[in-house]
Amino acid sequence: MALSKEQIAQRIAKEIQHNSYVNLGIGIPTLVANYIPSGINVELQSENGLLGMGPFPKNGEQNPDLINAGKQTITTLPGSAIFDSAISFGMIRAQKVDLTILGAMEVSENGDIANWKIPGKMVKGMGGAMDLVASAKNIIVAMQQVNKHGESKLLQKCNLPLTGIKCIKKVVTELGVYEIKNGAFHCIERAPGVSIEDIKNATQGKLVIDHNVPEMEPV
Repeated sequence: MALSKEQIAQRIAKEIQHNSYVNLGIGIPTLVANYIPSGINVELQSENGLLGMGPFPKNGEQNPDLINAGKQTITTLPGSAIFDSAISFGMIRAQKVDLTILGAMEVSENGDIANWKIPGKMVKGMGGAMDLVASAKNIIVAMQQVNKHGESKLLQKCNLPLTGIKCIKKVVTELGVYEIKNGAFHCIERAPGVSIEDIKNATQGKLVIDHNVPEMEPV
């Protein structure tokens, strides 16, 4: 069975290392804040100027002055800091962020990412993604593997304008977990109940998958 967006976020949360600084991009990545594993100390950074972001607030507890980069209301944790975006991007460009988790429209087998613009559609701007992909020590993409037409978004070559080149190392989708290396998507886990054939049909780029690839542990 394909994973929900929340389950994708839960699986990615397992990648977070203790005592690390992590930036959460817009979309599915913002959900990761709700699933930080117990015992893991992490500082979540939002490029609009916040360090120490907590989970989403409960209904009735939202503060409209506390938002993430996607303009969603958030919570802060004890010791959190609020500052302007210039300082925030200074942190990013100085490579102080250990892990960036981004959404994507397309990812290529070489690790290219397109996640900011669809030609002909109105766009507010590129956001912080281009700085993040150029500066982060590690980048994981959280995305749906196929679009609403059932077409793969794990491609041989991205069709949309690129955000970054050869920068993505891992992708987590509703169907599986993929490491990108040697010009291919290496499937290392598949979602419970998802077959190898399902993954092959949903991957347009070069795919390396073993018949013994394990199902991911329940999330």
